[in-house]
Amino acid sequence: MIAVHYPGEDAQAGFKARVGFIPLFFVWRPDDFMISELKALFDYYEKEKGIDRAKMVDALSQALLAASKKSIGPARELRIEIDPDKGTIKAFAKLLAVETVSNPWEEMALATARRIKKNAELGDEIDIEVTPKNMGRIAAQTAKQTMLQRLRQAEKENLYDEFKDRTGDVVSGVVRRFDKSDVIVDLGKFEGMMTGKERVSTEDYNVGDRMRFYVKAVEKDGSRGPEIVLSRAHPNFVRRLFEFEVSEIADRTVEIASIAREAGYRTKVAVNSADEKVDPVGACVGLRGARVKNIVRELNNEKVDIIRWKSDPAEFVREALKPIKVMSIKVDPDKKQVQLTVAEEDLSKAIGRRGQNARLTSRLVGMDLIIEKDEHEAEVFEGQLGGAAKVLVDGLGITVEVARKLVQNGLMDVSMFSQVDADDLTEMLDGDRALAEQIIVKAQSVAGAAAEAIVP
Repeated sequence: MIAVHYPGEDAQAGFKARVGFIPLFFVWRPDDFMISELKALFDYYEKEKGIDRAKMVDALSQALLAASKKSIGPARELRIEIDPDKGTIKAFAKLLAVETVSNPWEEMALATARRIKKNAELGDEIDIEVTPKNMGRIAAQTAKQTMLQRLRQAEKENLYDEFKDRTGDVVSGVVRRFDKSDVIVDLGKFEGMMTGKERVSTEDYNVGDRMRFYVKAVEKDGSRGPEIVLSRAHPNFVRRLFEFEVSEIADRTVEIASIAREAGYRTKVAVNSADEKVDPVGACVGLRGARVKNIVRELNNEKVDIIRWKSDPAEFVREALKPIKVMSIKVDPDKKQVQLTVAEEDLSKAIGRRGQNARLTSRLVGMDLIIEKDEHEAEVFEGQLGGAAKVLVDGLGITVEVARKLVQNGLMDVSMFSQVDADDLTEMLDGDRALAEQIIVKAQSVAGAAAEAIVP
């Protein structure tokens, strides 16, 4: 090749010069972009971040190409060649050999072309080096910053390639920082993000905490590029913890049939086994509760109920609501609805605080639950209450209202008043001392009359 020096520092002016149409050739100076720094950058990203060196060379080439055009001009088919081992960077253009040059950015005289390539003919493409000597530190720094941006993009693409098949896994990571309500987690080579809705409301997260997370998704086209979406609130996080902790689940001797969770508060897990010799609930609980305790500890003391799965929806609902006794139950498979009744004192327990127990049971069974108090039992009790009250009304000459108060306090018969003093009776009657004493006198009178009738 023939090097022709141009006057001045402007590479564009040199390129446009008519003397041979061949610019000055030289390698990018170390003071613009240190060779050792470039090689160190390649080594770091390749070893520490796992990014292929060829991807880095391509990223840097594209970045320097954009920066070089400012100094070289619109040269035809401008390209950048990088030797990653030597750390050298050169720029080349591909000009057409013509008889008369009309566009110095794209053409060179045939005579000049033959000084580079002896057998050049009209229309041949001639490669010439156009590495600019006056790119300067600003252009170099711009190229470096652009390259780093491209490398970060390549790193995220590498993240997707490595994690795309790990959706559903549980990984361990360290809380590194917070982005509004999102938690950024260091997973080693990569970072994962746990959004606000994937956090557990009862848990506190602090920088430096090491925790386990469920990989909910690996999104290739997230708002910030490829992202690893983590969760500690997902129901499958509990499922995977059981798989780790319970060997019978891992080898499929025991199966998790369904799971319902309100993260941080309570989880219901229905388990089943095709092997009649295996107790699925006992296998999950473990010796002295050791297995389930480890899971509860990981979930920061979230309550975990382990339930035996039943193929019959009615029996399944009874199992899921234990120890609450279901008085009656009716299943409508078409509407996917279960209507059941419980004793009045069990109604609040069956529904649970803010409806939690009913919601979890509904999700576990896969049907809507309608829970009502058992009216039949109430009717029976009301009948018994009314019968006892009538006995007192007839025997003591009191009103039905007063009689019902006394029956509700356990005084079902006139003979029982001999065991009650005036103070206790006054309290039952909302502080009416006079009425209490009157009833005691009447009860004693009735009891005396009954005794005289017995004596012959």
